[in-house]
Amino acid sequence: MKAVSKLVNAVSAAAICSSLAATGGAVMVQLASTNAAHAAVVRSIDVRGNQRVDDETIRGYVGIRPGQNFSASDIDEGVKRLFATGLFSDVRINQSGATLIVQVDELSVVNQVIFQGNKKIKDANLAGAVQLKPRSNFSNATMEADIEAIRAAYSRVGRDDATVTAQTIDLGENRVNVVYTVNEGDRTKIKAINFEGNTAFSDRRLSDVVSTKESNVLSFLTRNDIYDENRLRADEEVLRRFYYNRGYADFQVVSANAQLDEATNEYTITFVVEEGERYRFGDIQVESTIPNLDSESLRSVAKTREGNVYSAKNVEDSIIDITERLAGSGYAFAQVTPRGDRNFENKTISVLYSVDEGPRAYIERIEIRGNGRTRDYVIRREFDLSEGDAFNQVMVQRAKRRLEALDFFNSVNVSTAPGSQPDQVVLVVDVNEKSTGEFSIGAGYTTGGETAGPSVEGSITERNFLGRGQFIRVAAGGGRKSRDYTLSFTEPYFLGYRVSAGFDVFRKSRDYDDYDSTQTGATVRLGLPITESLTGQLAYTYSQEEYDCDEGDVFSACNRTDLSQAIVDGINQSPWVRSSISASLTYNTIDDMKNPHSGIFATGTAEFAGLGGDAEYVKLTARATAYETLSEELDLVGLLSVGGGHIINTGSDNIRIFDMFKANDRIVRGFDYNGFGPVDAGIADPEHLGGTTYLSASAEVQFPMPVLPESFGLRGAVFADIGTLYGNDLAQVTASRDMAWRASAGVGLLWNSPFGPLRVDYAHPLMKEDTDETQEINFGISTRF
Repeated sequence: MKAVSKLVNAVSAAAICSSLAATGGAVMVQLASTNAAHAAVVRSIDVRGNQRVDDETIRGYVGIRPGQNFSASDIDEGVKRLFATGLFSDVRINQSGATLIVQVDELSVVNQVIFQGNKKIKDANLAGAVQLKPRSNFSNATMEADIEAIRAAYSRVGRDDATVTAQTIDLGENRVNVVYTVNEGDRTKIKAINFEGNTAFSDRRLSDVVSTKESNVLSFLTRNDIYDENRLRADEEVLRRFYYNRGYADFQVVSANAQLDEATNEYTITFVVEEGERYRFGDIQVESTIPNLDSESLRSVAKTREGNVYSAKNVEDSIIDITERLAGSGYAFAQVTPRGDRNFENKTISVLYSVDEGPRAYIERIEIRGNGRTRDYVIRREFDLSEGDAFNQVMVQRAKRRLEALDFFNSVNVSTAPGSQPDQVVLVVDVNEKSTGEFSIGAGYTTGGETAGPSVEGSITERNFLGRGQFIRVAAGGGRKSRDYTLSFTEPYFLGYRVSAGFDVFRKSRDYDDYDSTQTGATVRLGLPITESLTGQLAYTYSQEEYDCDEGDVFSACNRTDLSQAIVDGINQSPWVRSSISASLTYNTIDDMKNPHSGIFATGTAEFAGLGGDAEYVKLTARATAYETLSEELDLVGLLSVGGGHIINTGSDNIRIFDMFKANDRIVRGFDYNGFGPVDAGIADPEHLGGTTYLSASAEVQFPMPVLPESFGLRGAVFADIGTLYGNDLAQVTASRDMAWRASAGVGLLWNSPFGPLRVDYAHPLMKEDTDETQEINFGISTRF
């Protein structure tokens, strides 16, 4: 009896308690014997209670063999191993005579996971959030964790008051269905976003900066009024960068909190900030501890200039540019460290870029985590570094910004870990993927032109096709007299190089008053990033245009006398094949493409048609728009835009009327589409025939709409346009052949709507010709760039 008592007492209570905590089950170890000899040796092991796990597997986990001596610690270890399998809710071990009895209760198996009451989140999305899956082992602890996971999912879609209950349905044979019942509740809204401590920028301007918006009647479409703690932290960082890039180097967010009014289910978010003083750049210097390195030559590389408003972005860009120059000169390990010296009296910050020979560290490997869909190579190729290269923190941060710009991830974090050797580091890239597929449908109304009227468009877009980083879009749309179909595909890294390649296949049909046209074709294009702001593109386009004169069989000869002979000649040339190659350059420094406040967007294109086909010409076009904030306090933004185009005939025949430039609202607003320029006035209804040259300029001031909250996305504008369209040597031109300027002034309303940027303008012509056709109100898709 002493031996039995000693053996029983030797069973680790701590081990049993730890097993209970890990499994939620009960553990009972009993050694029923009357003498020590039987406690130490058994002749057989009898397994009971198991249905799915076979006897031998359980005996293997117990680890005790018949005929061999065993101790209480051996039993203790066997119990631990059985619980560690995650297959059992309870384990009991008894000794009866020469037999060791192992009694187990297997965990139930989940047959189905069922969701009830959910409408705002689909079953598939909830199934991805929970841990319990069909054919997995059931446990109450996991089910409770799943309840919290479902509630968190509803919180992310703005339903913080959603409740979730769970129950199991016993199906017999140790199988259960798990049922989660959801009461979705009402949408949790954001009543107000307040700012305290700001004087340099208005609440409205700062509300425009942060991504969290106040709730409005369209929030169910935009979904930007959802409170999320991570989003709030991200907004804090956005505010910091906004102030740092506008001279406020001492800015800080004192606090950012959200208060929920449970009675109305609405949040009030308050940011408390300290702006500090506004600084300009003082003296800019570069010093180096590396022998034989010309520091003065590096100063011209820096983006920071004395006297300019201080900008953290300019400092960051300067570090990158200097580091790249050093790497290209053979200094792969050089480190550039900026040191700022504030002068509180004259409100300047002098910057010294210190260049030192950094520690020689190499990248052992790049480890990527969290990308369940995006392929590893899509992430790796954004790094200018690879395994074995010299480690450079500046290049790492540059890659991080590139990954964020892809818009494939909710968050990107790049950290380092020690490698296998002292001079080795491991780059760890943690990403949190987001949905990259979009289905959109929208409607609009276009004024001006013979195809004016209501229109509708639907599209399916995938920005990360099959996780390969490729872009694909299928779109179809049309109106009363138009039909458009487009298929686009882009590979951003063609043949492994940072060169994009893609194609567009299109078909466009138009039903004009006197004739119809159908254009079918395809474009193959290559894009090359030259600098961070400058990109180039080469494209080849092949298209076929067919015309119907609306007076007989399709594409029959046109003999109408109420049309200009130039138009009749163009129709009778159907079908018309155009084979052209084009080259474009685009310069873009716009701060925010959706809501620009500063920067320049300029593009120029040269198209050569004549690589086969019927068209023979060279067409040159260019347009540049500069934005500048006129008043930060009032959020006034000014823009100046200039543009022009010229077509040169390279063939023996005259340029076809359909290839010439037509008047439109991007030249001068206030006139109908094709409403001014060279005219054939020798017919009953004079026709504008287009021109070979146009010039245009526009000045505009944009401002927030009073009373309406910023979250509506509405802004007003006042503008003035001037332009001309001329140059047409066709014999039919009888009026407005020479250059004649048109001008207009007006007001506009811009709406950054959930369907895309929309705009309505009222423009009154100030300078016009007698043959011009006016269209003072224009409504359609906004085309800023």
